[in-house]
Amino acid sequence: MNTATTPYVLRNDFGAAAHLTLNRGAQYNPLSLDMISALRTHILEISSDASIKVVVLKGAGKGFCAGHDLKEMNANRNEPWLSALFGQCSALMQDMLACPKPIIAQVHGVASAAGCQLVATCDLAIATTETRFSLPGVNIGLFCSTPAVAVSRAVQTKHALEMLLTGQSISAQTAAEWGLINTAVPAEEIEVHIQRLTHVISEKSTEVLALGKKTFYQQAELARSDAYTVAGKAMTHNMFLEDSLEGINAFLDKRSPRWRS
Repeated sequence: MNTATTPYVLRNDFGAAAHLTLNRGAQYNPLSLDMISALRTHILEISSDASIKVVVLKGAGKGFCAGHDLKEMNANRNEPWLSALFGQCSALMQDMLACPKPIIAQVHGVASAAGCQLVATCDLAIATTETRFSLPGVNIGLFCSTPAVAVSRAVQTKHALEMLLTGQSISAQTAAEWGLINTAVPAEEIEVHIQRLTHVISEKSTEVLALGKKTFYQQAELARSDAYTVAGKAMTHNMFLEDSLEGINAFLDKRSPRWRS
């Protein structure tokens, strides 16, 4: 493969589902500055693409994503460049949260460091049973502080700190038990599982999905009383959407709803 001309991220649409594939499989799809830039571009494009209702994020080759490109980081060991790298990576994660379309991680092989951060940032995550997850930065003297932001919001504090302080990997089964992923399935079943999940989500109202995702993350960062205020306002707004009227009437009429989008 000529990496100079091969896209860092491939996009393939299947119906209303956009599949994004990290396309540096021989290197375990490191989150280099170029990879981050390409992924941000796709996420922002999909955010405004009315034909897409759900996104699947996966990796080419033997693993999902092994984290940042350490060779690239070592070759650019200066504060401006490193600040730009981590700033762009943080912006990517926030772009994913702000994307109005649900994003599902389809994980295999390894998801370590910033790769584990990607998984934790996705709205849903399905992994193959042999996948390993880790925050191994401490093993090489570089604590996984930015990956910890997403992982610590997906799992309990002591579980996150166990990964961060030991650098040891956990199994897909443990990741599911801790809440880092939704479930682990055999490798030969993951495509079917993802297809079923995207189909179910694609049957929902695009407008309602977008409002629901936005409200979920907004209230999650607030104190309980403030969270109820935000959620209450969102539900009031939701009631005045055309798809809400259609959905409620369809339920009462015992028929399938006909969404605007």
